[in-house]
Amino acid sequence: MSHTHLRPGTPPTRPGANDWQAWSQAWTQHVPLLTGRTDLTVLVAPGAAGDAPECFYPDLNRIEVDATYIAERPDITDPTKARHKRLVPTGYGLLVHGAAHAAHSRWTTPPGTPPILADVAAMLEESRAEGRQRTRRRGDRRWLRHVVKTLLDPDDAAVDDPWHAGQLAALLLARVDARIVTSKDVRPVRAAVTGLLGRKRLRHLRDIWREAHTCDDTDADTMITLARRWCQVLGIDPDHQHATPVPDAGQFPGRLAAALVDYLAEASGLTPTEYTAAQLAHRHSPPSEWARRDPTEQERHAARDLANRLQQARTRHPEPGRRPSTIPPGRLRTRHAITADAQTAAGQLPTAAPWQQRTHLPPEKPRLHLAILVDLSGSMGRYTEPMSSAAWIFAHAARRAHAVTTTIGFGDRTTILVPPRTTPTQVLHMRTDVATATFPEAVKVADQLLDLRNGRTLRMLAVVSDGYLDDIPAGQRLVTTLHRAGCAVLWLHPADPPTPGQPTEPDQRWGHTFTHTTTLTVTDPVHAITAITDAAVTALEQA
Repeated sequence: MSHTHLRPGTPPTRPGANDWQAWSQAWTQHVPLLTGRTDLTVLVAPGAAGDAPECFYPDLNRIEVDATYIAERPDITDPTKARHKRLVPTGYGLLVHGAAHAAHSRWTTPPGTPPILADVAAMLEESRAEGRQRTRRRGDRRWLRHVVKTLLDPDDAAVDDPWHAGQLAALLLARVDARIVTSKDVRPVRAAVTGLLGRKRLRHLRDIWREAHTCDDTDADTMITLARRWCQVLGIDPDHQHATPVPDAGQFPGRLAAALVDYLAEASGLTPTEYTAAQLAHRHSPPSEWARRDPTEQERHAARDLANRLQQARTRHPEPGRRPSTIPPGRLRTRHAITADAQTAAGQLPTAAPWQQRTHLPPEKPRLHLAILVDLSGSMGRYTEPMSSAAWIFAHAARRAHAVTTTIGFGDRTTILVPPRTTPTQVLHMRTDVATATFPEAVKVADQLLDLRNGRTLRMLAVVSDGYLDDIPAGQRLVTTLHRAGCAVLWLHPADPPTPGQPTEPDQRWGHTFTHTTTLTVTDPVHAITAITDAAVTALEQA
């Protein structure tokens, strides 16, 4: 899990460590001041700490910090100077967090402990260690407070269930009692957690983490006992459920995720929309090896034609309406007439329109939000190049036709080919992968980008896939959720048979047809693009 920053064992050698050797040496000399220990080393390198920003390895007496959270280049500042911490507050905060574990996480999980209890104890240890560090060195609160946003991740609140509500409480609300963050900081998160758990259960969880804060640095038995009580409050029997619960891939993020994103965005000085966009770009940007080329004249012509069709679909049938006017004839609007007279008397150019005229106006149409998901498994190789071209065409047509589109590829990973509200200058060519493990993730990314579950827009999800997916049940639940929220789902099946000798699984059926979708069989990639275009135009005409 993303909050695990205390790990046994020996990590692999990190590439690029030589470039950051000066930082490693400087922080190794500095860390005794933070911990009171003289047997520690610090490694700073890109990709250090595994999948976390920072990690403490007690077996090696080593703190590792991922250099990508410090700066792009090591020469940003001199790490031997005291002032450097103000220039790299996130990186230094990670060092302080690692120092807190090195100084106060002196207990180890007893052998045979169920994994779920070990994970709960590790969650409780986060705020316990930071609270002890703050008590011992009050000035470190500044850096610990700054780095909380880096140590947390939206995946810590992947779905709305008691386990993830408790996890968010342990990782964020407990830091209020550790006096790292304030109650005001976490008010939206507390409301979301309370809504899921109720005041009584949250109060019991708070009693547990406050008791954990009083534990001795070496008291492993008490930490595991508290973890067991934590599970009991959440209705989990650790003797029967040994593994840590995993989020249901068929559920969209809910209130917990929204509250956590609000907190992380405010802590980062961004709006929730900006924070989400930055996170998605960081996680799902296209691989560097994907080729780019300039668009052809045929593609430019296709974008103009599509934009014209979408515009006509919005304005084809004018309806009776009223529009303001600065001159008669029409009905006089007294308040606006007084405003216009006042503007004239003040020597200003009148902007008020005192007259209201009857006329025929284009009907008010909702803005079209269209997400295109492209299957990048090996069997879909014929479709990647045409759909890459289509992504460029749809993006440029949307800009002219007051629509919002995005194209996302799903395979071994989820890739945002064209983000919303962007007009790429070049065509980016997708490449096929081996599997289609990330279809549920791709649907969730499309929802995050275009708000497909919100009824204020005209929403459509178009999927170009042979239906040979790794997690069909989860994908079906997501599709059903979108359907019930009013988002149309168009599924385009290639007519080609599966590759001879391709392995199959009982839950991986070739050409699986999802319910709650409009499913079409296409014999050619161009037909898939045409079908998406026609569906979008028809949806606008009928809106």
